[in-house]
Amino acid sequence: MNELDSIIHQPARLQIMSAICQLGDGVRVDFTFLKDSLGLTDGNLGAHLATLEAKGYIAIDKEFVARRPKTFVAATPAGRAAFAAHVAALHSILPK
Repeated sequence: MNELDSIIHQPARLQIMSAICQLGDGVRVDFTFLKDSLGLTDGNLGAHLATLEAKGYIAIDKEFVARRPKTFVAATPAGRAAFAAHVAALHSILPK
């Protein structure tokens, strides 16, 4: 049986990884979109993103758009691989 990834397994981080891994390689999503679609607060989302970034699962870019700061998030290749392995581990424990 494959092992569950304790970083990804936390419900909010699982939602975050699920949302961004559905996007194509190199496609980014902005912080506000993630916050609104997942129903998280700024602080809660920021803390989970920091955990995922520290593990190397996501890349965070901060830019100015129309002179306003914007934060963009994308899954890294390592993050995509970890998410796929986590999903496989979940499938392995589900009844057939």
